[in-house]
Amino acid sequence: MLDQNHTLALSDLAVGSYCQVAAVELEGLLRRRILDLGMVPGTPVQCVRKSPAGDPIAFYVRGSMIALRSDDARLIKVNPWQPK
Repeated sequence: MLDQNHTLALSDLAVGSYCQVAAVELEGLLRRRILDLGMVPGTPVQCVRKSPAGDPIAFYVRGSMIALRSDDARLIKVNPWQPK
């Protein structure tokens, strides 16, 4: 079970750090696309790169690199995590 006390937005993750998805609060087609990419609760995610302006942000998820706008990443809640 993930600790809800340490939940933060995916957009707040520092470059190079890891997390696990806690909740996807997006709606509509974008929610479906994110879930189809495998970004479901419990999935490990690594923040790979942020553009100089901070938008978009690149993440490594289940063997794929995806880029999300910071406004969309803000609606994905995560818990900090360290891989073993």
